[in-house]
Amino acid sequence: MTTLVPPPASVREDGARHPAAPPDGTLAARARRLFTGAPEDPRWARPALWAVLVLATALYGWNLTSVTGNSFYNAAVYSGTRSWKAFFFGALDAGSFITVDKPPFALWVMGLSARLFGYGTWQLALPMVGAGVGSVALLYRMVKRDFGAVAGTIAALALTLTPITVAINRDTNPDPVLVLLMLLGAAALTKAVRTGKPLPLMWSGVAIGFAFNTKMMQAYVVLPAFFLVYLWAARVPLGRRIRNLAVGTVALVASSAWWMVVVDLIPASSRPYIGGSTDNTVWDLVIGYNGFGRIFGASSSVGSQGNGASFGGEAGPYRMFNEIMGGQISWLIPFAVVALTGGLVLRGRAPRTDARRAALLLWGGWFVLHYLTFALAEGTFHPYYVTAMAPGIAALTGIGAVTLYRAFREGSAAQWGWVLPAAVAASTVWAVVLLQRVSGSGAWYTVAEVVAGVAGAAAVIGLLVGRFTKRQRLIGVASLAAIVALLAGPAAYAVPAAAAGTNGTNPTAGPSTGGGVGGGERPGGSAPTGDGQRTGRPPSNAGGSSSGTGAGTGAGTESGSTTEAGSGTGSRSDDASPDGGTGGGGQVSSEMITYLKKNQDGATWLVAVATDQTAASVILESGEPVISMGGWSGTDEAMTLAKLKSLVKAGKLHYLVISDSGQGSSNTEIATWVEENGTAVSDYSGLYRLDASDVD
Repeated sequence: MTTLVPPPASVREDGARHPAAPPDGTLAARARRLFTGAPEDPRWARPALWAVLVLATALYGWNLTSVTGNSFYNAAVYSGTRSWKAFFFGALDAGSFITVDKPPFALWVMGLSARLFGYGTWQLALPMVGAGVGSVALLYRMVKRDFGAVAGTIAALALTLTPITVAINRDTNPDPVLVLLMLLGAAALTKAVRTGKPLPLMWSGVAIGFAFNTKMMQAYVVLPAFFLVYLWAARVPLGRRIRNLAVGTVALVASSAWWMVVVDLIPASSRPYIGGSTDNTVWDLVIGYNGFGRIFGASSSVGSQGNGASFGGEAGPYRMFNEIMGGQISWLIPFAVVALTGGLVLRGRAPRTDARRAALLLWGGWFVLHYLTFALAEGTFHPYYVTAMAPGIAALTGIGAVTLYRAFREGSAAQWGWVLPAAVAASTVWAVVLLQRVSGSGAWYTVAEVVAGVAGAAAVIGLLVGRFTKRQRLIGVASLAAIVALLAGPAAYAVPAAAAGTNGTNPTAGPSTGGGVGGGERPGGSAPTGDGQRTGRPPSNAGGSSSGTGAGTGAGTESGSTTEAGSGTGSRSDDASPDGGTGGGGQVSSEMITYLKKNQDGATWLVAVATDQTAASVILESGEPVISMGGWSGTDEAMTLAKLKSLVKAGKLHYLVISDSGQGSSNTEIATWVEENGTAVSDYSGLYRLDASDVD
């Protein structure tokens, strides 16, 4: 009797041999696949993925202790480490007087990191780095499943090097968490399409719901593409597709609305004021400032309004290509458009359930929906918003590289012999244009321009010559040159963004290219900030373990410096004005903070000031709760005279800074009452002391 012995080696599809793996279900087999990939993968695939992930980690995580982040969100995270109530509501201050103007999920993520590792700059930025690297890995997995390891690797590398993605992943704004959650939703959706089962669709809805609780309506931009892809391509009959979508929608609504419903059901007297709202409800924030206000700007008549300030140039179909936005996101858009069009044509006669066409519809929809939303939005718009569009562009780039290459080699010369060279030429020319715009910013960008131009020309010529002379090796070399041409420009912007600190309010990559409101970024991605803008580093008594911790001293915040306590410019947390967003007459100096702490006398809040910007700065320098009476712009009706009297009478607040540029009737009423009944502190302009005896 002959015993069949498993062979000592197996053969891959590419002909390479590798040692026999342990049985698939063992821990050893899983560990082996983690580092070497599946048996059917090319030998180079998993090492290439790890190389891309290491590059992403280096770009996003280099010298994190030098990253200051967004002081507004940093203050809210710090407050959340002092109070679980502030943590749940996303309050700016540990006393839970007012919330930030976003839902709190990203703050929770950073807050848990700060509670685990101690409060400090790298502790807050670390989850954002993790989210960015996780997004790269997840995009690779999704693209590879349908188009192979080459497509997945190119897509992952394109996302890694997207300049604005590098800048925002080194920050403490919520966008990296938003992108990861949207990608998790997309991954669950594609599984639902393949299997036809409702459970993955429900998980997709849950992921997008958590994305909603990260940045509200921006999370829903991808939903039309999600619904279309499932309704068209899922491998079940139409009736079941509709029923499954209904179930997934229920999961989406529940995951999105639970925090909003809980908060709005709690009596207003028992929770913070909802910052950014006009009526102290989360619902108003959803449909107003973080909803229609973003799209229609100041013309919106629903809820609180966006002020229409554009940090990314004038709204219009060409916004993504202007001098501000072009270098942040547009490098690969020409190639992505050709890839999407060509890919759909090539899959035109495929079955309804074709997985590759479904992927093209998903990533094409992701790209187009974000492009239209960001290009045409007349509300407040920052360059870093478009990091949400980057996965769509990167996926189409990877897919297009493989799809158009195959069509180029295997299709007829008349139909497809020119498409790949044309796509490479278009993106190369655009890269040269973008780099010429900043040619005076340093030799680095000039070198990148030369590399992109030479590599692009070599790629186009090599592809055409190789195609018509049937020299396959030349085509292969030209394809590598094409990848260099496509990625040289993004890399030129991405590397300096990783090497330099970024401005937390409006992070960008690359050199200054001018701008609209709040434009004019400094080389290395730092936008101008006011001399009184504190950096967002942890307060001196925060107890963080980071070597970069210490007092909140930033540009111009050493002893004697000031933070203006006025009403700002009418924009909110991610809408800072060019001077740091703090206008007005009253000032909070470091000496004043020392005085306030010495004379706090057991009050819950150190002081009440006009705006969030001032409150955040004082919180980070003092480590004490501070009241923002008017929210980000100074127009929120968070503080009323009756509420102020109640706090003073209870001994919870003793000091208030009066600004001569406060907005709103309640501010004027409060200022008049304080000036008439409080005691002016002569050493500090605008500061008043209030005691219970001052209340009627």
